[in-house]
Amino acid sequence: MSLRKAYLLIFIILLVDQVSKIYIKTNFVLGEEVEVFKWFKILFIENEGMAWGTEIPGEYGKLFLTLFRLVAVVGIGYWLWDSVVKKDSSNFLIVAISLILAGAFGNIIDSVLYGIIFNDSHYEVATLFSDQPYGTLFHGKVVDMLYFPFWSGILPSWLPIWGGKDFTFFNAIFNIADMAISTGVGILIVFNKKAFHNHE
Repeated sequence: MSLRKAYLLIFIILLVDQVSKIYIKTNFVLGEEVEVFKWFKILFIENEGMAWGTEIPGEYGKLFLTLFRLVAVVGIGYWLWDSVVKKDSSNFLIVAISLILAGAFGNIIDSVLYGIIFNDSHYEVATLFSDQPYGTLFHGKVVDMLYFPFWSGILPSWLPIWGGKDFTFFNAIFNIADMAISTGVGILIVFNKKAFHNHE
């Protein structure tokens, strides 16, 4: 796979990711939900950018996370270039790296820019390029909206730990960028031998 095709894949994922996020931000109030199917909903939430809404505590926690991600993206970008140009790596590896890079970059755009181009989404639909932004540079929140509650109910009481409790499978809320990262990591795990097999 050529570097040009890898860049095209990254661009397409970034475009779909950002268009979907901007649409949600400019059409949904925070917490608003639309049921597409019983097992698939669009639910607008925002988080500080780590998996499962985890936050780094402290005044500079968010800034540290964003800067770390920027460094990581540079590293992943070099990994992609090295895999294509120098090592002629397998298409499995190149696609996986491209997906991870696109996903990471997609969420970085939110973290770096959304705080200064959108106003708050609480109780109102946000405006793009607002004159009253909700945050500052490097302190934006990541937009999530894809929710797949495949099953929800009370678990049998005989189950250890969760027995008798209300449970939803699958309760993660994510975005296109997260999907790209997860798919890329999945390719590396499932197709490990093919991914790391060089043509040399």
